[in-house]
Amino acid sequence: MRVYLSVDMEGVTGLTDPEEMHHGGRGYERGCEFMTGDANAVVRGAFAAGATQVLVNDAHGSTRNLRVDRLDTRATLIRGSGKPHRMAQGLVEGFDAAVFAGYHARAGVSHGVLNHTWMGKEIQNVSLNGEICGETRLVAAYAGFVGVPVALVTGDEAVCDEARELLGDVETVAVKTGIDMFAAELLPIEVAQRKIEEGAARALNRLPDFRPYVVEPPYTLEVEWNSTAIASACGIIPGTRRNGARHTEFTTTDYREIMALFGIYAMIAGQVACGSGVYG
Repeated sequence: MRVYLSVDMEGVTGLTDPEEMHHGGRGYERGCEFMTGDANAVVRGAFAAGATQVLVNDAHGSTRNLRVDRLDTRATLIRGSGKPHRMAQGLVEGFDAAVFAGYHARAGVSHGVLNHTWMGKEIQNVSLNGEICGETRLVAAYAGFVGVPVALVTGDEAVCDEARELLGDVETVAVKTGIDMFAAELLPIEVAQRKIEEGAARALNRLPDFRPYVVEPPYTLEVEWNSTAIASACGIIPGTRRNGARHTEFTTTDYREIMALFGIYAMIAGQVACGSGVYG
């Protein structure tokens, strides 16, 4: 059984502070250790359920957060910048299941810890084929595009609710309950990671219950930016259309282009925001 694991950071056990998410921030190194601990909990559960391979993708920010020196030696790791499919890098046909660990609620969910969609300051909302969505839906749709079901989602309670609403009877493990964007009631690290390990084993032991999440093509990605300047800059990308002062739209029949486009958007939006003083 081949298992793909995408690991974000905002939904990791014990984390609530944006400083813990960024290199140089207060608590970042500890955050990386917690992130690696959550990933290892999934790996242990996967192998307990009979996995023969677990490929881990560092899916947060710089994608250089997971501690390879502390990663379970049975897993392999994709890390580093320049990954065209970002949060779904390495996910291809032939995997039996995908797992999303450390994920968070979409932008605008009031009790979602560190809620956002792809970019925290630059993006207001994202829609796929007319339906508002977060990163769980975006990456699940990529998994469905290559024929792989999502078996488990871990993170805060809000993203677990979002995942079940989207994917039905998917296994979820909530490691914290949001109070507001930067506050949560946390499970102790050992307790949370034990629950993740048990959840991973439970999910993969019932793998026949899951089906890929399929979005029918063509795929239309709409982004509502927080700045007209960002919308204008992203609007010059070939294939991207402006459909409002702060809105862009992109349509394709190849979902891989959706994931790749977000990487380009992020680079442009980040530069425009930093250069112009636009922060939301």
